[in-house]
Amino acid sequence: MMQVRAAVLRESGAEKPYGTSRPIDVTTLQLDPPGPGELLIRVRAAGLCHSDLSVINGSRPRPLPLALGHEAAGEVVEAGQDSGFEPGDHVVLAFVPSCGECERCVAGRPALCGPAAAANTKGALLGGGMRFAEEDGSRPYHHLGVSAFAEHIVVSSRSAVKVDTEVPFEIAALFGCAVLTGAGAALYSAQIRPGDSVAVFGLGGVGLAALLAAKAAGASTVVAVDLVEHKRKLASELGATHTVEGGPDAVLRVRELTSGGAEKVLDTTGVVHVLQQAYDATRSGGTTVTVGLPDPEARLTLPALSIVAEERTLRGSYLGSCVPRRDVPRFIQMYQSGALPVDALLSHRLGLDEINAGFDRLDDGTAVRQVVLM
Repeated sequence: MMQVRAAVLRESGAEKPYGTSRPIDVTTLQLDPPGPGELLIRVRAAGLCHSDLSVINGSRPRPLPLALGHEAAGEVVEAGQDSGFEPGDHVVLAFVPSCGECERCVAGRPALCGPAAAANTKGALLGGGMRFAEEDGSRPYHHLGVSAFAEHIVVSSRSAVKVDTEVPFEIAALFGCAVLTGAGAALYSAQIRPGDSVAVFGLGGVGLAALLAAKAAGASTVVAVDLVEHKRKLASELGATHTVEGGPDAVLRVRELTSGGAEKVLDTTGVVHVLQQAYDATRSGGTTVTVGLPDPEARLTLPALSIVAEERTLRGSYLGSCVPRRDVPRFIQMYQSGALPVDALLSHRLGLDEINAGFDRLDDGTAVRQVVLM
């Protein structure tokens, strides 16, 4: 076993600011070597995401203590038997370690992999069990099969995608969640086409990645909606044709700017009343896509008649409806060609010891995408 520094969430629902209450404990853990089909990864960069924040604030219950983090890039240090990787490979880690054999995986929908969902819910790796250990021998749980906020991690090789070594780690990390989720939702779930009118509600890393993909797909009108002014300004710089301040008047403004409603509307907030607004801002015959993770107890009320009489579609999108081993390289090629300038999403770089304060920035909307550099 090797010793590593890692960020462990000890309690959820802690009082804010997290920089003071410090629910995340940066501590030293023991790490098992990789087994068959597993990889020992030196993490080089890991992104802070609202999916992490939802566990910290308690809206997304997970078993605790939890070695937190799920969006990362790093380098293979040791490859277990039959892993398909070699030491020195650069990898991006996806938070659904698809088994490749279940009904959903075989159907080309690895984001819905049954064994992966079961393992992620348990806080275990795809191969079963946990690989970190505390001094007393207890085992912290894994976050979505990755536990990215650690110097080294062991993951299933099914979580890893080999990438071009020319891509900086701090940029590569974004492709594990923000870009897969946002760009995938735009291109696969919403199926944005040239000339479409589009609205994006929520301009964090995921929302702005969706905006970039909408532009790359040829959308003619892109309306960016958020409460935070500097995020709307960034959206304009990245190609939004219009920006709208979030709030009760947002639906009316989007409908005015898109002649009655946008054809494709994406909600990235995980807030139910915003999803309701996104649906209301969608025109007849249009599609509303939601990627945010609301509280499990939240309920959505819709005018049922509109689904039939207006031929409306409401669709969920998990992991951007992507196939990571196909789409991470594809999206990186788009980034390298200039079609998907996701480096503009990176607003803060921080050290592991600054992680609690980093989640304060994410919570108050100060940051777009922050990356912990190891």
